[in-house]
Amino acid sequence: MGAAEETRDGVSLTNLDQPLVDGASKRDLVDYLDGVSERILPQLRDRPLSVIRALRGQAPFMQKNLPKYTPEWVRRVSVWAEASQREVSYALCDDRRTLLWFANQRAVEYHPTLARAGRLDRPTHMVLDLDPPEGDSFPSAVAAALLVRQALTDSGLVGAVKTSGAKGVHVFVPVEAGADAEELAAATRALAARAERLDPALATTAFIREDRGGRVFVDSTRAGGATVVAAYSPRLRPGLPVSFPVDWAALPDVTPGDFTVRTVPGLVAERDPWLDLMPEPQVLPAELVEEGRAIPIARVQAMHEGKRRARARRQTG
Repeated sequence: MGAAEETRDGVSLTNLDQPLVDGASKRDLVDYLDGVSERILPQLRDRPLSVIRALRGQAPFMQKNLPKYTPEWVRRVSVWAEASQREVSYALCDDRRTLLWFANQRAVEYHPTLARAGRLDRPTHMVLDLDPPEGDSFPSAVAAALLVRQALTDSGLVGAVKTSGAKGVHVFVPVEAGADAEELAAATRALAARAERLDPALATTAFIREDRGGRVFVDSTRAGGATVVAAYSPRLRPGLPVSFPVDWAALPDVTPGDFTVRTVPGLVAERDPWLDLMPEPQVLPAELVEEGRAIPIARVQAMHEGKRRARARRQTG
């Protein structure tokens, strides 16, 4: 068990029959990514890529920096990482061969940046991530996504929606070239705040988990150099569910389990739903950007608040 090997596109694929997660083997992952390569590659091409790998006997981990044994034919780009104060060598997964190499590395999840290599200060999409509380709460994420859609409509914008493949929902808004990362981040904060105001009992922009009170977190932090799991990417969960595009009208009727490495190839054989559903790039409204500039950056605000609370706890003893 586990010794099955074959070669595709010059890539040696090994141990294909090893288990990967409950209900799926490494072969299931490889066959899926190969089968949908024409759909997922446009989401990855020319974008610095982080992957989540699941090696045998190890906890899953996110890999940004390419390992030293990476084949020289894998395209890459060096990006300065402020957090770690070093250059990170990211892969650019531009072709089937690179995708197969990643699959053989047991890379299950694919998280590209929102900007392309060479223009990392110009994200191509604004993204809101709807993160529901623990439990069987996908319907609440859907309800919050519909609030975001209303906020977009009120702002003169339209977006496309996909399941995250986990328990949440992602709303993507393509933007015209020209807006920089700061403007996109501001507009994203403003949209999140507008969605929250539509139903504060359902949605919250509170970054600190204990402040959410069982509400859906409207995450506006997927901006700048952030990554978001790609449409058609598997997720590292039992059965390998997939992040999948959904028409707005159908969103209340689907569940994340509808889309897995077994069901998705048939759904994308004849068409690319993400391409079909994605609107044309739009100009960011100036008033949305200005409104967002007055809203504190969630991570920074949460960091300061966390320090303040820690001080208060120490003082009360």
